[in-house]
Amino acid sequence: QVQLVESGGGLVQAGGSLRLSCAASGLTFSGYAMGWFRQAPGKEREFVAAITRSGGSTFYVDSVKGRFTISRDNALNTVYLQMNSLKPEDTAVYYCAAKVPPATKRVYEYNYWGQGTQVTVSS
Repeated sequence: QVQLVESGGGLVQAGGSLRLSCAASGLTFSGYAMGWFRQAPGKEREFVAAITRSGGSTFYVDSVKGRFTISRDNALNTVYLQMNSLKPEDTAVYYCAAKVPPATKRVYEYNYWGQGTQVTVSS
């Protein structure tokens, strides 16, 4: 079965950095677009970033542009989210997700989801 396992979350001070990883198994990783989403307490899950199958194109929500970078290594079946200049409002559970191409920003279009990793940014 398909498994997506996130890691790399934690507690960091504002202005700090974290790198999230998502290891995929049970699917042909290079055939899927990948996305990162987040959900803060009391809020809906929201799009953060997405990357095409090849990694040639990336997409971001405006609030993280210039601070976050999504990338993937198809040889390792892993997608990453490098998060720099973190802000308290970035605090959330971060999820990776996979979908049949194309890469999109819509939560409901993603077929597979990980369990999430907590990111907490203190002020």
